[in-house]
Amino acid sequence: MPATIALVDDDRNILTSVSMTLEQEGFQVRTYTDGESALQGLLARPADLAVLDIKMPRMDGMELLQRLRQRSAMPVVFLTSKDEEVDELMGLRLGADDYITKPFSQRLLLERIRALLRRNEASRNEGSGTPAGGVIVRGDLVLDETKHTCTWKGHDIQLTVTEFLLVKALALRPGMVKNRDQLIDAAYGENIYVDDRTIDSHVKRVRKKFRQADNDFAQIETLYGIGYRYKES
Repeated sequence: MPATIALVDDDRNILTSVSMTLEQEGFQVRTYTDGESALQGLLARPADLAVLDIKMPRMDGMELLQRLRQRSAMPVVFLTSKDEEVDELMGLRLGADDYITKPFSQRLLLERIRALLRRNEASRNEGSGTPAGGVIVRGDLVLDETKHTCTWKGHDIQLTVTEFLLVKALALRPGMVKNRDQLIDAAYGENIYVDDRTIDSHVKRVRKKFRQADNDFAQIETLYGIGYRYKES
C-alpha cells in the first residue's frame, strides 16, 4: 500500500502543486485548508505522515500539532517562513520531527518525507546491534522497536519517531558520548542537513516527557560543547 500524506495549508496553490508532485511519486494525498478540518480528518483517518503550515485560520499549526500529539506519534514536518525562527524551535519542542523553510524546493520536501517514512519503518524493525527480539532494556528503560513503544519504570512514554531514534541511539551505548552529528545521523539518516539546535530541542522534549513520569529522571546527560550520553540507572 502506498503511504498516505496529509497536507495542511491555507494556500491552495501550495496544496495543488505539492499534491501533484507527491501523487506522481506514488503517494496517496489528503489535503486540508485549516487546522480544525485537519484535526477531525486525521483523528478519524490517520495518515502515515503530515505536512503542516504554521499560520492557518481556525486552528494554527502549533495547536494542531499539540492536539495530534495527545493521540498520535505520526511523523510531522512543519512548513515555516524565514522570519519564524522562534516558531521552528517551538514546533520542535511540541513534537515536530522536521521543518522546511518557505519558499522550499519540492524535491527537498520529497526527500525529507521519504527519509521520515524510512525512519518510521526502521524504528519498528529490529536494527543492527539491537538485542534479539528488538527490545532494548537499560535498567528502568525498555524500548521495543517492533511495537515502537518506550516505558520508564513501567510508565508509557509517548515518543515521536525522531525522539524514539534519539533515545535508542543513546541507550544502545550507555556511558558513551554521542555528539550532535552522530545523533543527527541516527535520527535523520546520513546526507540530511539538520541544525544542531534541532537535536537540542528534541532532547529537551524527551527529558520533559520522561520527567512527567518521573521527576527525578536524569539519565540523559549533557556534556556541554561535546554532546549527550545515556547514564544507565
